[in-house]
Amino acid sequence: MSQSIEQRIIKLLQRQDQYALNLLYENYSDSLYGAILKVTKNEEIAEDALQETFIKVWKNAHKYDASKAKLFTWLFRIARNTAIDKLRSFNNRFHKEVQIDKSNVYILPGTKLNQDVIDIKEHVARLEEKYQIVLNALFFEGMTQQEASDELDIPLGTVKSRLKIGLRELKKVYDF
Repeated sequence: MSQSIEQRIIKLLQRQDQYALNLLYENYSDSLYGAILKVTKNEEIAEDALQETFIKVWKNAHKYDASKAKLFTWLFRIARNTAIDKLRSFNNRFHKEVQIDKSNVYILPGTKLNQDVIDIKEHVARLEEKYQIVLNALFFEGMTQQEASDELDIPLGTVKSRLKIGLRELKKVYDF
């Protein structure tokens, strides 16, 4: 890369001239794509990361300081960090998806079901009413603690205390 093209790109970037993007792409895209692909090892992710790199470069052009790094070094760092972020994001999404082949939803345990647990509503009904109300709201109506507090018009701390005591009483029944 000749010094003059690099200087020209820097000046165009600083003026927010869109021609700078064309020059950046023509002169650096292959090298940056190669660096990104080395990190991601996935062409689709690498292509996305390259596009995002150029967007970041454009948005942050005013932050470039020639006294701290050459233009390619600055571009490379942005590309590498973007590739790492994209890869992490992809991996997190992949691992959070339901893995059908690894699911145990349809596998029933070998031991028979604990018959005592099936009648939990009956055991809750034996508790003092103030604990019943909180447990019903949280577990059978699906409310959050804050929602139960608002709906039942009792302080959040009281909801938490009644939940704790109610669960402690149920624990005695089920002998956990």
